[in-house]
Amino acid sequence: MNIALIIAGGSGNRMGQDIPKQFIHVDGCPIIIHTMRCFQQHPDIDSIAVVCLKGWDTVLQAYANQFNITKLKWIFPGGESGMKSIHNGIYGLRENGCKDEDLVLIHDSIRPLLSQDIISSNIAICKAYGYAITGIQCREAILESQDGFVSNKSIPRDKLIRTQTPQTFKLGNIIKVHEAAKQQGITDSVASCTLIAEVGGTDMHIVPGSEKNIKVTTVEDIEILKALMHTKKDDWLK
Repeated sequence: MNIALIIAGGSGNRMGQDIPKQFIHVDGCPIIIHTMRCFQQHPDIDSIAVVCLKGWDTVLQAYANQFNITKLKWIFPGGESGMKSIHNGIYGLRENGCKDEDLVLIHDSIRPLLSQDIISSNIAICKAYGYAITGIQCREAILESQDGFVSNKSIPRDKLIRTQTPQTFKLGNIIKVHEAAKQQGITDSVASCTLIAEVGGTDMHIVPGSEKNIKVTTVEDIEILKALMHTKKDDWLK
């Protein structure tokens, strides 16, 4: 079984709005519904699970009903951090009968322009290698700074990957990673890929991402999202 695990446990304080950013409406429906539609429409996704901010689970279910997200099967409680929310999701799946060989596509609720091709590639690469991490080769020049204001050191960009989601694993594998993290005292890694790197020793295979697969974290990102939703490539472009 291929399961989309959407992480929506954050309160969105950086956005500075009155409701969590995943529930802000864009083009007539919440951002999280746009995200869920990506998986609803993909023929190889069997079920959707959401790790939801406490108190918003009934709102989420109501929106799923309204917008015909029929693949939504489970809603799990969010944690105090992204890592803890993922923990709640993967253990919730196991407790609800999912198997260690099931594929779990862990995805940010605020990446609503995920393409069908990226989903397909994640599934194919994970089936082949056991892991799939969506990412983009870094094109920008990179500086290192201790305070965000001053720098005297550059970092070569040739080997740098900007990761996105989904990040896809066999359920049993990602649970083993969280078990190892617990034993090593790792409690707040920023993403599944960084957690695997911190635990150590496992190759992670990269799936090409997209600049359109943006993460909506600021008001400016909403403006960019709206622009991307209402544009298409000119016919003359190759």
